[in-house]
Amino acid sequence: MITAIVLIKADVSRIPEVAETIAGLEGVSEVYSVTGEFDLVALVRVRQYEQIADVIPGRLNKVDGVTHTETHIAFRAYSQHDLEATFSLGLPDAD
Repeated sequence: MITAIVLIKADVSRIPEVAETIAGLEGVSEVYSVTGEFDLVALVRVRQYEQIADVIPGRLNKVDGVTHTETHIAFRAYSQHDLEATFSLGLPDAD
């Protein structure tokens, strides 16, 4: 699975509608409103790199109210779940 983190600037008066529209796009797994330079962050998850072009410049960038995007491709995940699995010795929990 390929994950892209898309930082999005949107028309301030339309942020909720823009976020909902983006969240409904195929390939978009999550959308967050955030503070700072960008208004929204979208997580795009696809199986092949070519699909990123379909989702981001093909659909996401064309949503009314999106004024700018910056895309970052993730190459490794460090979630708590992944870290626990990496360091687990397969021993049962000592409850």
